[in-house]
Amino acid sequence: MNSQPRKPTNLSMDVSLLTEAKALKVNLSRAAEEGVRQAVAAAKTEQWKEENAAALRSSNSYAEKHGLPLDKFRQF
Repeated sequence: MNSQPRKPTNLSMDVSLLTEAKALKVNLSRAAEEGVRQAVAAAKTEQWKEENAAALRSSNSYAEKHGLPLDKFRQF
């Protein structure tokens, strides 16, 4: 994993999920950290898409009108 410093944090969780996780000896800190890591990655992806939407539309429009720039070199 990652050797960054850790900070204690309070979280509110569904009671039945917490009970089941404890019964299964799930490391709650690591599981929460992984879930937050995935949520951050998804949020960054969405942010990038929003920030680059105009450029992507422009590129797609160009390709629709003129074809792909190197299409004549494709061997498939």
